[in-house]
Amino acid sequence: MKKVLHVILISIFSLTIISCAKKSSSSSSDTTDTTVESCTTTTTDTTTQMGGSRQGVELCLSTVVTTLAGTGSSGSANGTGTSASFNTPTEVTTDGTNLYVADFSNHLIRKIVISTGVVTTVAGTGSSGSADNTTGTSASFDKPYGVTTDGTNLYVADRNNHLIRKIVISTGVVTTVAGTGSSGSANGTGTSASFYFPYGITTDGTNLYVADRYNYLIRKIVISTGVVTTVAGTGSSGSANGTGTSASFDKPYGVTTDGTNLYVADYYNHLIRKIVISTGVVTTVAGTGSSGSVNGTGTSASFDKPSGITTDGTNLYVVDSNNHLIRKIVISTGVVTTVAGTGSFGSANGTGTSASFDNPSGITTDGTNLYVGDYMNYLIRKIE
Repeated sequence: MKKVLHVILISIFSLTIISCAKKSSSSSSDTTDTTVESCTTTTTDTTTQMGGSRQGVELCLSTVVTTLAGTGSSGSANGTGTSASFNTPTEVTTDGTNLYVADFSNHLIRKIVISTGVVTTVAGTGSSGSADNTTGTSASFDKPYGVTTDGTNLYVADRNNHLIRKIVISTGVVTTVAGTGSSGSANGTGTSASFYFPYGITTDGTNLYVADRYNYLIRKIVISTGVVTTVAGTGSSGSANGTGTSASFDKPYGVTTDGTNLYVADYYNHLIRKIVISTGVVTTVAGTGSSGSVNGTGTSASFDKPSGITTDGTNLYVVDSNNHLIRKIVISTGVVTTVAGTGSFGSANGTGTSASFDNPSGITTDGTNLYVGDYMNYLIRKIE
């Protein structure tokens, strides 16, 4: 009788956790997910456009990883799904209907219709350049790394041109928002301000925020005026917490926002940092400051060169590039777990830690799924 009761209880428990269960780790010694959290789904879209993604509803992930687009070899072909090709795609952004990809080594900005997987070119000649005030494939970029959207425009961190560019989605018109075109760190308005290899970029709809990587700074651009200022960073490498220009970073990569705070993937510090927009106060959300792949809480967890970062408003999702992992941080608690990835490079689809990536770079969410720029696999991956 006890044995029968035991079997029944196990069956009931199994049925309970099957409903949109997602794994997360309670171990602080490895990246294997060991506990199960349940979440609820909704059929009504209550998300809002923020930080280059759709936010406002906590993601309910099964952690199934598939390939949305890309052949797995470098190329620039338009097409559908795995017939299209990319060349080291970096950051991705979404308006909830389409993905937009910084196709780094192709010098292109690409569009993927989420529902169909159809890939087209939004802007870029396919050769390096800085041609401006022109439309679509007559405009040029030089290794665009970062891309974000407010739903109407795309904003591109045009890395090797040291520029921030704007693309009107409806027309494809490309203009320069800020930057001289030469490396520098000057604040100013529009093309009188300068950057030094800008990488990550995000927007709260009013301002742009840029990870100005080689200046070790986080910069702000007022969209309506083009005025560029420094939000945080000394201008030299470091890992100090503090306020504004008393805090320091070491070649920051990705940046996202929930409208109140900025979250920064502080690449060479192996940290995730938080900046309160209203005050400029910088703190560490997670990371020991040394490379590792340990799950845990806050500064007991570790990363190895985190690059991309996005949020659903409740959790942060981090591309842990050198660990070939996608990690999750609960904002309210700092708990770090692994969403997907074996921890070794590969291109396998699968569920959670049975799937693999190769130096993934960027990440975004449409309010339902995560999308990853899988850099060295030349793929765009989807995590359901």
